[in-house]
Amino acid sequence: MALRHAVLAALLDGEYSGYQLAKVFDIGVANFWHALPQQLYLELAKLEKEGMVAGRQVIQETRPNKRLFKVTAEGLAELTRWAASAAKPSFIRDDLMVKVQAADRIPAGPVLEQLDERVRVADAKIEVLAKLLARLRGELDEDAFLREGEHVGPYLTCLRGLRFEREHRDWCVLAASVLRAREVACTPAT
Repeated sequence: MALRHAVLAALLDGEYSGYQLAKVFDIGVANFWHALPQQLYLELAKLEKEGMVAGRQVIQETRPNKRLFKVTAEGLAELTRWAASAAKPSFIRDDLMVKVQAADRIPAGPVLEQLDERVRVADAKIEVLAKLLARLRGELDEDAFLREGEHVGPYLTCLRGLRFEREHRDWCVLAASVLRAREVACTPAT
């Protein structure tokens, strides 16, 4: 998948400025596709040049002018074409897991600190994602929303992000617990 497809998918919900798109990415899309704001601005410029998004200038009196972007028919056709192509399998690429892999042969202290930090970060993401899911559902419970709610795609990706963060948090807690227990067991009594 290219960043362009994530941008096109995010713009399906409406017209966004580059700044608003970056916020949308931070809240929802970052669960499955990370991009820096600069990358988003560059991608918007490319997509506009290729006719896949249309931008329009909005004059603001008290703030700098801004450009709003929306998906064009060409952009929707590209997204449709891409969605029909085979999806590549996902994979994990995480430097902390490499550190845990080596934990038997390196000092555990720094690895434990990083595991603890990941738990804190995951807890914060879990809170944000749970609030986002509640906002997307509105007055509906989850089963009703999944049956009849609008914009089920963003909900499903957010739900996947929540489940990922919970599992990641649980793994970090387990790994830290095991490493701490082994560290205590290996410490000679004085």
